[in-house]
Amino acid sequence: MLTVPEAARRAGRNPETIRRWIRSGKLRARKIGTQHVIEEDDLETALVDENEMLPLPPAWEKTITGEPMPNWVRIVRRSRESH
Repeated sequence: MLTVPEAARRAGRNPETIRRWIRSGKLRARKIGTQHVIEEDDLETALVDENEMLPLPPAWEKTITGEPMPNWVRIVRRSRESH
């Protein structure tokens, strides 16, 4: 079980982002007293879903060489994590 600040540190996000995910239903959490607690598996699921790209227009699904378009969202996030 993680608190909001702990989940934010693990996710590399601001605690308010984690709270926003909870309010919107993107991240499951239980309230104990005045604090939300989050299962580690639920946090992992939310992070995996976040890295998914939105559907691309058919003309953008492949690169000019015919290969599948890379997931640019994931590439940029990983490059930012390494800084």
